[in-house]
Amino acid sequence: MSLVQLSPRVEELKQLLTDFVHNECIPAESEYRKALGEGAQRWQTVPLVMERLKKRARALGLWNLFLTKEYKEGAGLTNYEYAVLCEIMGHSPNIAPEACNCSAPDTGNMEVFAKYGSAAQKKKWLEPLMNGQIRSAFAMTEPAVASSDATNICTRIERRGEGYVVNGRKWWISGAGHPKCAVFITMGKTDLTASKYGQQSIVVVPADAPGVTVVRPLTVFGYDDAPHGHCEVVFDNVWVPAENLILGEGRGFEVIQGRLGPGRIHHCMRSLGMAERAVELMVDRVQNRVTFGRKIVEHGVVLDYIAKSRMELESARMLVLRAADMIDKVGAKNALKEIAMAKVVVPSAVLTILDRAIQMFGAGGVGQDTPLAEFWAGMRTLRIADGPDEVHTRQIAQLEIKEQNAKLAARKRNAAVSQAKL
Repeated sequence: MSLVQLSPRVEELKQLLTDFVHNECIPAESEYRKALGEGAQRWQTVPLVMERLKKRARALGLWNLFLTKEYKEGAGLTNYEYAVLCEIMGHSPNIAPEACNCSAPDTGNMEVFAKYGSAAQKKKWLEPLMNGQIRSAFAMTEPAVASSDATNICTRIERRGEGYVVNGRKWWISGAGHPKCAVFITMGKTDLTASKYGQQSIVVVPADAPGVTVVRPLTVFGYDDAPHGHCEVVFDNVWVPAENLILGEGRGFEVIQGRLGPGRIHHCMRSLGMAERAVELMVDRVQNRVTFGRKIVEHGVVLDYIAKSRMELESARMLVLRAADMIDKVGAKNALKEIAMAKVVVPSAVLTILDRAIQMFGAGGVGQDTPLAEFWAGMRTLRIADGPDEVHTRQIAQLEIKEQNAKLAARKRNAAVSQAKL
């Protein structure tokens, strides 16, 4: 569903993508899982089916759709248009986004290079990322500090001769386990004497640089999310040349805010697709199973589950589309409240829908024969990833108070002007 008329080109992309996801990606999920294998093999394997689907997506013109029209390297879409398409990819979240070169964390990292990168950085890193030749990771979160407050980050990036030396321990670094991960966009502090938001900088660290160690993959409710994974990574006296600094010293917050705003919306877009697939599975299930002499759908509470799921899904979608539209019109920096509202509401709504679908599948819903349990694990994590609910809720309240105070002040001024004219 869209609030505005989509262009003929986007309508065509929408149909192509729908057919690709449902006819090629979803049927390939089982083959992909089997090809990953077991144990250490899961971190060394790039399933051939994924490479085949990438070629197919590229041939269909479904490649790099995420990078909006403000970038010459992009597909020429708006954030709103991409929202509609990204939701479709969410129906098969482990296959379709990567097949279309639109998966996290690469999308956010490519946007960093496109928006802030030097010509040399674009040539070395952006081009192979956009060609799907390499993968990447974003290294910010740390085990030693509460990283939801990024001013706590304690990794050091210290000037040393013609370059910088990076020392720190990161964790939950998505993408770090992939055999094609070639680069880390890494956040740390360059100047401890600077202002609170001027201490942090971003540097590009090659994954094969001496001193970079992927310590271990971390599991999400037991899922390892191989082959990209979420890893603990140590940077031990890692030297990088000065030209690997992004934008400049002390501008780390500027970079990560530019990255995380659209990235949060991308997560929400894909989440809606997961919810749609859950509803599809739930509705099919309840019409084909019998309990106590009746189809499950004939029990009143089930109709309530279906209706509530549809209402909650549509409501969540409206928030996402509004946020995407606001980013297009006023930029991510001026759409903070809309982005935050979507980031809080969508994961919780989708979790509720997934829970109902799991309930309708009974024991089958918590196992590996449907995607529901894995969807639930990922969605629960999203309430923490890219900023926990509590941080976004606080920001929403602060922005709302500021807006209401501005309205009240404007009314008082207008009333004073009107009184003076009497």
